[in-house]
Amino acid sequence: MLVASILSAITDAITHAIGDYGLYAVFLLMLIDAVLPAASEVVMVYGGALASGAFASEVVLFGRTIEEGLPAYLAIALAGTIGYTIGAVIGWAIGLYGGRPYLERHGRWLHLNQEKLDRAERWYERWGEWATFLGRLTPVVRSFVSVPAGVLEARLGRYTLLTLLGSAIWCFAFAAAGYVAGANWETFHHAFRYVDYLVAATIVAGVAYLALRYLRRRRRRLAEESPGA
Repeated sequence: MLVASILSAITDAITHAIGDYGLYAVFLLMLIDAVLPAASEVVMVYGGALASGAFASEVVLFGRTIEEGLPAYLAIALAGTIGYTIGAVIGWAIGLYGGRPYLERHGRWLHLNQEKLDRAERWYERWGEWATFLGRLTPVVRSFVSVPAGVLEARLGRYTLLTLLGSAIWCFAFAAAGYVAGANWETFHHAFRYVDYLVAATIVAGVAYLALRYLRRRRRRLAEESPGA
């Protein structure tokens, strides 16, 4: 199954990155996840398992090894929280300064189309500023909150605070689950596999859509440039 293969490849790439680069990988992957889906659940659960000492890899920061157990757990959870919050502010800035017209033309590169922008707008109209906080706790949706928040001109201070709170709950909770599960972290991960499948399916659908759109434009351009046109 294509989606299953892609999911497995994504999970392997993430776990290898965290195993090799520890806190730096957690920070960067969560920063990316604030704008584009980067399997934040896998990142934090595996990071928590790493902090528990379940694997040979160590948690290192600026060349200094952080003791496994609670210190390593706190470091992993904080790296995820801070990385995600910074990424969310970057996404907000893209939306604010790019504006809705720009996103309507180029939002496909951020997996944002007209329908998703309209949905995000209704989400904010219903929940107000708390839509940011609730969005950060909702699987998959959490990666599509940042840019629309900028488009809708959410106040940066309140937006950042609510993002920080929501991402902290997410990161500390999932890292704790991985910490408790240890080497059996995949047991917990499999309980949320439907989220991973949805993320992978979204990526596959997005790539297929862009490829089809490119081929259609190229075929149309060639037809217009042909002598017999």
